[in-house]
Amino acid sequence: MVDCIFCKIANGEIPSATLYEDEEFRVILDLGPASKGHALILPKTHAANIYELSDETAGKAMILAKHMASKMTDALGCEGFNIVQNNGEIAGQTVFHFHMHLIPRYKGDKVGLTWTPGKLTDEVKDEILAKIK
Repeated sequence: MVDCIFCKIANGEIPSATLYEDEEFRVILDLGPASKGHALILPKTHAANIYELSDETAGKAMILAKHMASKMTDALGCEGFNIVQNNGEIAGQTVFHFHMHLIPRYKGDKVGLTWTPGKLTDEVKDEILAKIK
């Protein structure tokens, strides 16, 4: 995609702090980190979101996330890890090129990735099961 900033970064047209690169992906440090070491997995082929991503690329992205999280945990000494992927503006996506956030977690870091759990009612459960099964 011509005007996609993440396409340009992933393909080396714009410099980045690259942690990892292969023929399909680039992993970079996020310029607006939620915590020390926050990184992004960027596929080199454009897909706006997970719905447009091929199954093969989606699988490879998750395997890469696992490997990077392990490597980053060892290197940074973080105590936990969030792997986050947003789809659509309402879900917090601001750049419309599929990407995964790798967010190392540290005690007291104040990264706000939590929510107040609701309650799954029988009515809602039955409705969802009927629609998706």
